[in-house]
Amino acid sequence: MKDIISNIQHIIATNSNIKYVDEDWGQLDDYSPNFPVQWPCCLIDITGGQFSNIGMDRSAKPQNRQEGDLAITLRVANLRLTNTSALAPIRQKDHVRSLHPLIEEIHQLIHGTSPVENGGKLMRSAFRRIRRDDGVQEYQIMYTMGVHNV
Repeated sequence: MKDIISNIQHIIATNSNIKYVDEDWGQLDDYSPNFPVQWPCCLIDITGGQFSNIGMDRSAKPQNRQEGDLAITLRVANLRLTNTSALAPIRQKDHVRSLHPLIEEIHQLIHGTSPVENGGKLMRSAFRRIRRDDGVQEYQIMYTMGVHNV
């Protein structure tokens, strides 16, 4: 599991537009106004998994082998302190709306890649906006991947 998060982190960190890429340990929760991140950020976590048994391998530890489907969640966020009303300056609007192109850049980097040797490809499965009342604009993008012989 550690390698999955670490390898996804290294892939996303190749995008210089993202100022902070790390495992999600709650950096966007309960820290306002002093978030321990730089903006924009991308936080990575394995948020769930389903496993099935595929047999035994007496030479392996553990001997009972499994396949799994993992849920990987990316939290992409930026601090948004200005509006995008119809009369707002174009530059201001473009800056605030820069999170959507960044999400697409992250998707292009990781969708279809396999972060570990015994794992399948990351495939996007869901997307949602998170409502917040602290000036942070946040989206969650969920990916799934299979792991084999674990």
